[in-house]
Amino acid sequence: MFGKSRQFWLILISFFLIYIVWGTTFLANAWGVKSVPPFFFSGARFTIAGVILLAVSRLISPIRITKKQLFNCLFAGFFLFTLGNGAVAWALQHIDSGITALFISFEPLIVALMLWKWKAQKPVKETWIGIALGITGMTLLVGQPNFVSSPIFLTAASCVFIALFSWGFISIWISDADLPKSILQSASWQMIMGGLGLFVMSFAFGEYDRIIIDDFSTRAIYSFGYLVIFGSILAFSAFNYLLKNVSPTKVVTSAYINPVVAVIVGWWLNNEQFSGQSILAASILLTGVFFINKAKSKY
Repeated sequence: MFGKSRQFWLILISFFLIYIVWGTTFLANAWGVKSVPPFFFSGARFTIAGVILLAVSRLISPIRITKKQLFNCLFAGFFLFTLGNGAVAWALQHIDSGITALFISFEPLIVALMLWKWKAQKPVKETWIGIALGITGMTLLVGQPNFVSSPIFLTAASCVFIALFSWGFISIWISDADLPKSILQSASWQMIMGGLGLFVMSFAFGEYDRIIIDDFSTRAIYSFGYLVIFGSILAFSAFNYLLKNVSPTKVVTSAYINPVVAVIVGWWLNNEQFSGQSILAASILLTGVFFINKAKSKY
């Protein structure tokens, strides 16, 4: 009886972490990059989180990784964190966190199209409905006059779409990759490698000349700690725990809960405004994501 009660609470807490915490990371990142250069901010976040997670995993089992696995972690870390999260961190300097979250909710649709072309997984009826709705919603979202007329917005939006394709590619590639058997160790090495890559990008883009510790806002410092502990270590561990203990179709519901949380938090804590067209676009887009996730359960 005690075991079942304990598992129930662990599952409940884990869903809270992937629903609410992951939904709030968009605003936390946006606050962080307001006073800390984005590539440096993200690099420090993932490197520190990766090292802590690796230390925790070492307490559970010995660290075992081959040269090939280390290279694969480097490859995955580059696309997941260096390119993917780096591009989004830069974009958050110029796009509201809620709008960015809505862009990112387009990810399942991109993956569905990639699977069709790459793995010959022809979309089923629900997938086609989801793709059509997703494209319609994204067109309405991006096509608003105040967005189209802003060059910096379009540049930032392009960066988010680069991240989406990067994440889509690596999420398909990683399913067949030779990685450490320990999920925690695999994730920690990917974060470390991706974080180091972000430091290289920070140097390449001349951020080190703009890193002035006295200019770091209190909000940025708190956001950094929140992202390391809650956004990276705890939420990722919760995500992996849920994958082992509940149906994957329930876990992927975070794809349309996170954007809603991000929009509400951005409006509540950051005074982000959303037009009626944005709300309509979000509704259509997230409905499309629902159909995509529904189709996944048929494979």
